[in-house]
Order: sequence, then C-alpha cells, then structure tokens
Amino acid sequence: MNPDHQPQPRISAAFSRRTLFSAGLTVGLGALLAACSSPTTEYAAVAKGDPVHGGRLRVGLAGGGASDSLDAHIPVNTVDIARVVNLYEPLFYWDDDYALQPKLATSATPNADATVWTVELRDGVRFHDGRPMTAEDVKASFDRITDPDDPKAGAAGLAEYDHIEVLDDLRVEFHLSTPLATFDDSLGQYMNGIVPADYDPAKPIGTGPFKAKEFTAGQRSLFVRNDDYWQGDQPYLDELEILNFNDDDALINALLSTQVDAIGQIPLALLEVIGADERIGIVNSETGMWLPFTMRVDVEPFDDERVRQAFRLAVDRPQMIEQVLSGNGTVGNDLYAPFDPGFNHDLPQRKQDVNAAKKLLADAGYPDGIDVELVTAPIQAGAVEAAQVFAQQAASAGIRVTIRKVDTTTFFGDDYLKWPFAQDFWYTRNFLSQTSSGSLPNSPFNETHWDDDEFQRLVATAKKTVDDVERNALIAKAQKIEYEKGGYIVWGFANQADAYQKYVAGLVENKTGIPLSGFEFRRVWMAVEK
Repeated sequence: MNPDHQPQPRISAAFSRRTLFSAGLTVGLGALLAACSSPTTEYAAVAKGDPVHGGRLRVGLAGGGASDSLDAHIPVNTVDIARVVNLYEPLFYWDDDYALQPKLATSATPNADATVWTVELRDGVRFHDGRPMTAEDVKASFDRITDPDDPKAGAAGLAEYDHIEVLDDLRVEFHLSTPLATFDDSLGQYMNGIVPADYDPAKPIGTGPFKAKEFTAGQRSLFVRNDDYWQGDQPYLDELEILNFNDDDALINALLSTQVDAIGQIPLALLEVIGADERIGIVNSETGMWLPFTMRVDVEPFDDERVRQAFRLAVDRPQMIEQVLSGNGTVGNDLYAPFDPGFNHDLPQRKQDVNAAKKLLADAGYPDGIDVELVTAPIQAGAVEAAQVFAQQAASAGIRVTIRKVDTTTFFGDDYLKWPFAQDFWYTRNFLSQTSSGSLPNSPFNETHWDDDEFQRLVATAKKTVDDVERNALIAKAQKIEYEKGGYIVWGFANQADAYQKYVAGLVENKTGIPLSGFEFRRVWMAVEK
C-alpha cells in the first residue's frame, strides 16, 4: 500500500484511501499452528558472519491483484511498492531512522528563499540496460510524474513544483511556484524514482539493485541481480522473488512451512505465537504510523474547544497500546510526526483525567455527559478495536459513545472527510508534509476541518525558512497550537512487525513503516548453504 498517505494519482479520495491503505487481518490460531514443519535443509539454520553472495530470497506479501504493475510511478499496493523499491531509485531516500539520505543525488541545495533547488547527481550510475543516468533522465522522470494530463502517484506531493531545468549532465534545478524549505523530502519518496527519458513501463528499466525477469500480475515477480549496481558489492542476492497471497492465513502458513523466507505486516496480536517458533525471527519496528480519532472542529459538539479537550482527557493511552496493539506501540500526545527534528517534546504528556474531562464538558454545557456517534471501519489493523476501547474508556467521563461500524467502501465513500467523529490512519511523515496533506484548509485530507490562522501562519513561515533551527522552532510553536486546540486524538503510534526464517540476514528495524526494512532487499543475504 501506500503506507503513508503518500501522494497518489489525482483520483477520488475514496479510491485512494480504500485501495492503498489495506492491512492484514488476524488469523485463526489453529490454522497457524497446523502449518508448522521441519526447518529447511537448503540453508544453515541461522545466518551468521559477514554478508555472502548468492541465493534466492522468497518474499510473501498479502494483497495485489490483476492491476499490479511494474510502473515506477504508480505503485498502488504493498506488493507494488516492494517491486518499485528494488527496481528503481529516487534522488534521496529515508534511512532506518527516518532521516533523509542521498541516493541518486549527492546533494540538494536551496537558494535563499527556497524557491530554487540545485541538485547534484551521482556520477557513475547506470540503468539496467547499461546507459548512464544523466540530468535529462531526471528531467524526463519529473515531467512524467507531474504530467497535468496524466499525473502519477507523486504529483500531489510536488504541489509547489513548477519546472525543472538541466544545467549539465549531472546537475538540475528544480523551480518552485512557492517557497518550500523541505522540498528535498519530496525527492525522497519511493514513487518518484528516476527512469530513462525513453521509459516504457512494459520494459521496466531503472537503476535499482535488481532487474525484472518475470512478472505475473497478482501472483509472482522474479528479479535478478543488477551486476552493474553502483552501491558497492550489493546486492548480495542472486535473485529476488515476490509472491502475492490473498490473506494473512495463507501468508503465515507459507512462512511456517518454509514456502517463503520472509513475510511483511504480520498482525501484532500474533507476534508471540509466531516468534515462539525457534526457526522464525521477528523484526518489530517503531514507526510514526498513527490511528487517530478525528473530531470535526466546525460542527457540534466539537466546535467547542473544551469538548475536544475533554475527549482527549478521557483516553487511557497506555491501555490503548496494550489492548489495541498488544503492547507493540508508543504512547502518543495528540501530535503527529514524532521523528521530525522539530517535534515538540516539551509539551506535557496528556494522561487520562476523568474529573477534568467531566468539568470541561460541564463548562461546555454538558453537565450530564454527552452522547456521540463514532464511525469506524476496518480501514487498518486495530481501527475497530481502538473504537471499542475508546468507548469503554470514555464512559467513565460521561461520554456515551455509540459505535457505527461500516465497511471500508462506505467509510471512504461520499461521507469521507465529513464524519463529525470518526477515525483514520497515516504512516510516518514529517510535520510539514503531513500538515500539507491533512491539517490546512486546502489540504486534500483535512478530516478535522482544522482552520486556525496562527497555525497556518507558522506553517507558511516554516515552509520558507531554510535555517533548520529556526524552522524547527516554528514547527514546535505550531504543534503547541494543535496540541491545545486541534481536532485529532493521537493516542499512539503502532509498530511494524515482519517475520523471516533465521537463515535470512540483513533485515533490521526501520521507522519508515514500509515492511521488511523498507523493502531494501539489496542488503539482505542468505546463510551459507550446507
């Protein structure tokens, strides 16, 4: 999926969210245990020592179908993303700590007002067909992504982009319509990979660590090592095979019967059960993924700031983490973007305070409590459970919650972004890119209808502030306003959990929220064969 509200093609919001943000379902314990089999004999039981070359990694992922694609710029589901990350590369990328790092570029430098960005390209990079990557290819790639007649997935995240100019073979200038001091964030999105100027998705050519060999939509993809890859002696694998599964039952059974070597996005409730198998390793990564409750600040009762504060104080956040995420998450403080350098860590951690919540409701005209409807749907693992736990917790504060459960299609249908009290989910993003997507009056997903003049002024100033220290201070001030007045209840951040056979090495914790160490299979290797 687009795990992160990443910019999508300019299609309906309902289609974008419904299609791109599907997640795993819990599986039957009996079926899970029945799949256990003896360890594989092809590889040593546990990978040890330095990386070695060779072998085929078989990766299992749930989802995908007949619309699966190898197109660099229109990944729709999790399986598409896995292919894109290994076939193509953007100018920058997000590392395991969610810090932006150079990839096909070596630097990106803004001018004084952040309206022009000069990007230096990495020398010596070649496409899969042996041709060198040049500035003309970079220009052609962004022209394709932002084509007004056929915008691709990354177009919405390039709203400030105006045009690109080629300076020489290894330098380009991005010209923006408005200042953006964090424009390089957009250059690090996986759906903005660089392709040849004559790119044809039917014959996918990129610069990534693997080359496409076989592809059957909705079933299987096979990739082979790119021997001319620019990054040292990577990749270590000879082959990468990605297999589609219809559901999590089949996916987990395939792992336990060694039909696959690694799987992504396992249900958090099953971590202990799966990890109890001595052959299986678990990667349990902290992320910035959040499942907020959304309060529309422009309709009753949430147009009263006191009501919003009361609802926030009704939540027992540690209990939410335990009951919804089986303890696999981090407590939230009604703010998103926890890995942003400007994140405001100085604000008091909000805790459940039933008496304070009751007083706020009484002051707002609800001395006998309040009745609300909470719209929920299985939009992400844990969403419905979070709604149920919230209803139980809020009752002690006099908040009587009626849960209205709808299907995902209905949730992301005509009433999406209109529900007075509902839920949503977002993946790891930094503050300014997240506000552009969901916290400004012109944001495509402003589900709380948040519209605060001072907040907007601070965000606008931060966007054009090139100095990191000054920009981070502005972000902290903006977050304080949202902490005090905003319409989100951000109770926690869910972990990303994956599983693998212990003869696989190189999978590490990764904060991006993209499964299996960000799908960076270039650094994965298999144990030496027996």
